[in-house]
Amino acid sequence: MRAKDDRPIVYLVDDDEAVRDSLGMLFKSIGLVHEAYASALDFLQHYEPKRQSCLVADIRMPGLSGLELQQRLNDQRAEIPVIFITGHGDVPMAVTAMKSGAADFIQKPFRDQDLIDRINKALARDGERRKGRAEEDDIRRRIALLTPREKEVMERVVRGQANKVIAMDLGVSQRTVELHRARVMRKVRLRSVAELVHAIDRIGGVEKLEPTAAAGTAASK
Repeated sequence: MRAKDDRPIVYLVDDDEAVRDSLGMLFKSIGLVHEAYASALDFLQHYEPKRQSCLVADIRMPGLSGLELQQRLNDQRAEIPVIFITGHGDVPMAVTAMKSGAADFIQKPFRDQDLIDRINKALARDGERRKGRAEEDDIRRRIALLTPREKEVMERVVRGQANKVIAMDLGVSQRTVELHRARVMRKVRLRSVAELVHAIDRIGGVEKLEPTAAAGTAASK
């Protein structure tokens, strides 16, 4: 069984076989992993959303055009960076694509290095996005380990409430609040309140956290 290849990949979609061959040789010459497809539909059948990647596509293609392909990807909430290859008269279309979220476009004829620079930038952008998403998922997993009472304390800490105020709000002693705060910091593996506030902001703020169950809260006092 062949081992899974997790290296970043460049997807190339162009109905012109000569373009696919020439760009494929270019990518291979510099060690870029790539897959080439003659149509947008063929690409969509093989696209791996979980793999770091970028897409290089002709903006004008029979069947599903480059813009229509981009719309399909947007509808699927696929965040792959798209670089469109355009002709001289396609610049308005490229501008439309950029407004819809395309990473870049390059106009024919172009220098090989100009395309490679755009690809490297797009792959780096996708890598950073994936890294950030993984970190946010990790924050959510750690917060999920908190008890309902610990979540209540954490939410109030993030909002800037002092231990004394939190204790009065929850009807517990300051010492109990301090113990809950210590457990929160240990479970989320953060060293300061500032880091906690930043982490919660990254996942959308306390409003995005799952609501604390009243029954669980009462049982945790």
